[in-house]
Amino acid sequence: MRLIIDTDTAGDDVFSLMLALTRPGVTVEAITIAHGNVGFIQHAENALLTLEVCARQGVPVYMGAQAPFSRAPLDAAYVFGADGMSDMGYPLAAQRPADGHAVDEIVRRVMAAPGEITLIAQAPLTNIALAYLREPRIARAVKHLWIMGGTDNGVGNVTPAAEYNFYADPEAARIVINAGFNLSIVTWTETLRDGLLDISQLAELEALNTPRARFFTEVNRASLAFARETEGLNGSLHPDALTCAVALDESLILEAEQAVVDVETLGELTRGYLSVSHAILPDIEIADPALKRRPPNARVIKKIDQAGFFAVMRQALL
Repeated sequence: MRLIIDTDTAGDDVFSLMLALTRPGVTVEAITIAHGNVGFIQHAENALLTLEVCARQGVPVYMGAQAPFSRAPLDAAYVFGADGMSDMGYPLAAQRPADGHAVDEIVRRVMAAPGEITLIAQAPLTNIALAYLREPRIARAVKHLWIMGGTDNGVGNVTPAAEYNFYADPEAARIVINAGFNLSIVTWTETLRDGLLDISQLAELEALNTPRARFFTEVNRASLAFARETEGLNGSLHPDALTCAVALDESLILEAEQAVVDVETLGELTRGYLSVSHAILPDIEIADPALKRRPPNARVIKKIDQAGFFAVMRQALL
């Protein structure tokens, strides 16, 4: 498998990168950096450090969009720490960001190998949207686009209606969702169901006592504290790693549904909301003749093998 991973590297984004970087048979062609979780430059530093921890120096890291389409950048340092790494104070990696812009590299690499490169998008979708606007043919040239974002008509993690990646840049999300990619979405709703690593599982990972396991435990400290103190959970949530795990091994998917999805960009209370069609709804043109039926444009993942996900994470930390 050939991958490009678009990321706002902090916390669980790091663990998603680790899954891909340590997986036999997977080539991470590039890591592209978007605005998001913490400071923009820090995202690149965290990605470069992760490459070093996984002994994969040389994978190029490209800087991309520093801001969303129509709002100021929004960070999540309150979850991950100011550096996105639980404020562990890690030294800078020796490798530096590569020359070139993330958007140009996405376009160049995808169009040079149509049908071969899978994209994993685990940040606000600004880079992917800009790449599509620059070269619309990438929507058909990408083998598969995996998005971590949105909710399945559920409760968000920024507002009641919206998950962070879609809330941070809903205009970009709407462009990408409707661009015609071969698309799968792992939502925050699904993460709450199957993306929790509980305290006993985290203890098992820590007990591995390998360099990567120690790194995981250190980086995860702030996320774990936030999940327990703010969300009332007995463990930590791993939306990006969950998305990467199923992208690498689709046998972990236990249930999925082809759906019509779209993103709200104008609502005062629902900006960033991911609307997902459901089988119990009437045909839309029957409910309201002014509305037009649309074909499904995404596969929404509904259920994932949680034990299998944990096993994949454990293997990556050995």
